[in-house]
Amino acid sequence: MWRPEFEFVSAKPALLEGYHRRLSVLSHHYRGTPENPGLVLGLDEGGSCLGLVYEIADHAWVKTSDKVRAREMLGDVYTEEVKEFSLRDEAIKVRAITYVVNHASGQYMPPQKPEDLMPFINQGHGQFGSCRDYVINTILHLRQLGIHDAELEALAPFVLA
Repeated sequence: MWRPEFEFVSAKPALLEGYHRRLSVLSHHYRGTPENPGLVLGLDEGGSCLGLVYEIADHAWVKTSDKVRAREMLGDVYTEEVKEFSLRDEAIKVRAITYVVNHASGQYMPPQKPEDLMPFINQGHGQFGSCRDYVINTILHLRQLGIHDAELEALAPFVLA
């Protein structure tokens, strides 16, 4: 959310029911390597997730969706799915593409205690930089948006110290 890397018309706070944000993907490219994986976020089953839904201009849709797919669909770690989101500031629902973590992927990380995630967060460094910076930037961006994510906040004492 803090680095979408594409042009958009608007970004609106939205709630996705049935999924929650979690550091559930061993990153072999962007925030780690196969030898020293980092962790990145995935949408996993259960709970709910408050985030952003991006509106893309019609003329930019193909280029933008191709770019996002190329970034997100490395290997088998995510499945692309269309889900219904409730816009937080409006009484409407919208359908949007999202990426859900694939439990069958070898890069899937089952739930862990915050302290058990720290070796991956501290070691991970890939094409887009360090995993630690990724986690810090995500926590700070969510705070700026007024989004409290309990699982990420549990990591804050470890990464923001």
